[in-house]
Amino acid sequence: MTDTPARLLKLLSLLQTPREWPGGELAERLDVSPRTVRRDIDRLRELGYPVEASRGSLGGYRLVAGAAMPPLVLDDEEAVAIAVGLRAGAGHAIEGVDEASVRALAKLEQVLPSRLRHRVSALQNATVPLTRGDGATIDPQTLTTLASAATGQEALRFSYRSGDGTETKRQVEPYRLVSTGRRWYLVAYDLLRADWRTFRVDRVSEPFATGARFTPRPLPMEGGEGGAGDAARYFARSMAGRQPELRLDVRFRAPAEFVAARLPPTLGVPEPEPGSGPAGEDGCRLRSSSTDSLEWVALRLALVDCEFAVQGPPQLVAYLESLGARLTRAASHGKG
Repeated sequence: MTDTPARLLKLLSLLQTPREWPGGELAERLDVSPRTVRRDIDRLRELGYPVEASRGSLGGYRLVAGAAMPPLVLDDEEAVAIAVGLRAGAGHAIEGVDEASVRALAKLEQVLPSRLRHRVSALQNATVPLTRGDGATIDPQTLTTLASAATGQEALRFSYRSGDGTETKRQVEPYRLVSTGRRWYLVAYDLLRADWRTFRVDRVSEPFATGARFTPRPLPMEGGEGGAGDAARYFARSMAGRQPELRLDVRFRAPAEFVAARLPPTLGVPEPEPGSGPAGEDGCRLRSSSTDSLEWVALRLALVDCEFAVQGPPQLVAYLESLGARLTRAASHGKG
């Protein structure tokens, strides 16, 4: 292989397999001399790839962790697997999958050959995901279009369906995507309304990057420095003004670690209450605020899968009583 750039890429691809490669085997794979392999290893090191060498008859080369993340070289199967996984997570707003995952998906899909992009779409279309709660599904292509436009500071056009079903056309300067663990939202400056808006991404359709570049406007917040943190705070503030805040006070008959692992972070962190159970066992108490719906909060409390008692707010207590009565009737009808 006489093409040096192509040879370096192939060498890098081999080294990214987690094993140690003898110099002779690398030379055979690349159809070059061991001396050329040594020179190519030095070139990779100059580019910032930490290649470690060991001496002796069993020695060889392997790529190790360095101070920075080097570019990865993926084969077709690896690229498809990563793209499918990122699409599945991003499209259903799975807890823990945030804006960074969408940015990674946007970068990957930008360079995927058409044959691989077709395989990714076919695999996803043939897969039925199991989602939790009432998180809405999203077309991953919509997410990647929004993420790419926000990163590239490019104006967007899209159709938007409001909560009452009204369809409108929007032209915006996208700022950031925000994930709540159930849904994705776009924080953007609406050019037609000359004001900031938050849009539920599952209600966005036909997004189109116009090609018009813009300089990001500062969010209307005091003391912010810009970026994802300010976007999250702005989103929380804007959502708090749309629906009443629930001040939660819930006691669980289970350790705090058990409950925290089963509650979404947006509902807060329970505090331990040793000996608070009826038999003196350890329990915990959750005191926090939420702007989520009564129905979703009640569902997430029930999914913790332990005994709990809601001290407040009163409307949540009333809803749980009503829900419990309906579930009891459903169970009794099933027995009949």
